[in-house]
Amino acid sequence: MLSKRIIACLDVRDGRVVKGVNFEGLRDAGDPAVLAARYNVEGIDEIVILDVTATLEARQARAQTIRAVARELFLPLAVGGGIRTEDDAAAAIEAGADKVSLNTAALRNPELITRLATRYGNQAVVVAIDAKRVSEGFAVYARSGTIQDERDAVAWAREAAERGAGEILLTSIDRDGTREGFDCELTRAVSTAVPIPVIASGGAGTFEHFADVFTTGRADAALAASIFHFNEKSVGALKQFLAARAIPVRR
Repeated sequence: MLSKRIIACLDVRDGRVVKGVNFEGLRDAGDPAVLAARYNVEGIDEIVILDVTATLEARQARAQTIRAVARELFLPLAVGGGIRTEDDAAAAIEAGADKVSLNTAALRNPELITRLATRYGNQAVVVAIDAKRVSEGFAVYARSGTIQDERDAVAWAREAAERGAGEILLTSIDRDGTREGFDCELTRAVSTAVPIPVIASGGAGTFEHFADVFTTGRADAALAASIFHFNEKSVGALKQFLAARAIPVRR
């Protein structure tokens, strides 16, 4: 079994890290560069910067924030929010990102996935899927979780992989910020449907939640924000907990 990755998410608004519940009620969590420096020391495997209002406000993820975070890191950095075109992706990568994450832009123009994969390689293209439970399964939401798309989350994940995505960043809107645990049913449905890694997001509150999503949910990586930002859980202690349960993690 390949090692499971632990990823910290920096949701950035106006140059500050914020965190809310169900994509709402954002509160300040600190300076992104300071948090990145801390995570680099603590042993996080990767960091994702998401400019949470970039798409809604029709602007790019701020290059200065990317540069400030990248200077603090010796590990992979992914950037999302406002990546609408090849030029937007190029600006993020030139600022220091190793990967770009597409959400609304990929839904509107799926060919963008293929163009970026061809230009930078599949490993540099992450398709973010924000999903919410509906009566018939899991619906995809666009524009920071505000607009329901007609696509089914599992079907869209398959298409994204076929078009060249190297990873799926799968967020449960229902669980986001609740600390009630990852949506393992959603994660497993997508993980078993695609041949590429799936990053589970939304709901982390305890170490057991990570173990559950890696086993029951079959996630390749798990992303969290608030439990790390506010020093409630240690990355090192989490990795020790998982290793003790025979879940392989990076040292």
